[in-house]
Amino acid sequence: MFKKILVPVDLAHVDALANALAAADDLAKHYGAEVCYLGVTPTTPTSVAATPAEYEKKLGEFADKQAHKHQQSVSAHAVASPDPVADLDDIVLKAIHEVNADLLVMATHLPRHLDAVIPAHGGKIATHTDISVFLVRQTQE
Repeated sequence: MFKKILVPVDLAHVDALANALAAADDLAKHYGAEVCYLGVTPTTPTSVAATPAEYEKKLGEFADKQAHKHQQSVSAHAVASPDPVADLDDIVLKAIHEVNADLLVMATHLPRHLDAVIPAHGGKIATHTDISVFLVRQTQE
């Protein structure tokens, strides 16, 4: 049913993604699908990487570790943006088509009052794509 699962990851907060990563792994094993890890980095230095090239390398290393850990086919897709928070929805929607994903597995935060004013990324993406979207609730903040 699914051939390529796109999973947005934030390398600065991998621990918070445990549930989404586990769900993607389980679905990939069940369907024999490839998992593509999407990472978005600013064009300026961060605590994760000094340059977009360094970030791309670290995302590839993360993907390789996941492949080894779960014995699955993986790929990595890194995107640099001047403002990753503002651009995230558009980047994810574009990446879905660039990598030919047919399922998006995305971690989401616990609901907050601010969500009424600023919608969560997952909800917006789900309403603007033609592929299946699996939002995995983060259990702790």
